[in-house]
Amino acid sequence: MESGRLSKTPDYEAASVKGLTQTWQKWSEDHEHYQKHNPFTSDEVTVFRPVWGQENYGRPAVGSHTERRGKEAHSHIGREVMDLCQIIQEIGHKREDGKWEIDFGTLFEHYVSISNKLVGILLRARKQRLVQFEGEMLWQGKDDQVLIVLLS
Repeated sequence: MESGRLSKTPDYEAASVKGLTQTWQKWSEDHEHYQKHNPFTSDEVTVFRPVWGQENYGRPAVGSHTERRGKEAHSHIGREVMDLCQIIQEIGHKREDGKWEIDFGTLFEHYVSISNKLVGILLRARKQRLVQFEGEMLWQGKDDQVLIVLLS
């Protein structure tokens, strides 16, 4: 700012007091409605509490940012699982029954340059019945000889 000069005024128009009041009242009503549906509020006026087994129990509100982020995360993990299956086909070997297999150590050494989430992706792929391996969890070094079989 140069001495003796005023800074440029903002490029918005001043709102009227009535408009500000209406905006505040709308926000207040929306917030009160939200708090009535918020299961974590400690307010005594809470009317709504979700019930286990109810339709959409544990799901984010339709159209919310949380729902959008959840869908994006689901599709991202789906792509990572499919990439893992492709890598098993590329570097694994085919068994007599036509299924692909690879030992965990080899897969880990190859996959470490791609992602640091190999075990989590393997667990997700097993949950989707795309791969099969022994044990609940795989550990580098200890489980290097465990065979991972691509089922589909």
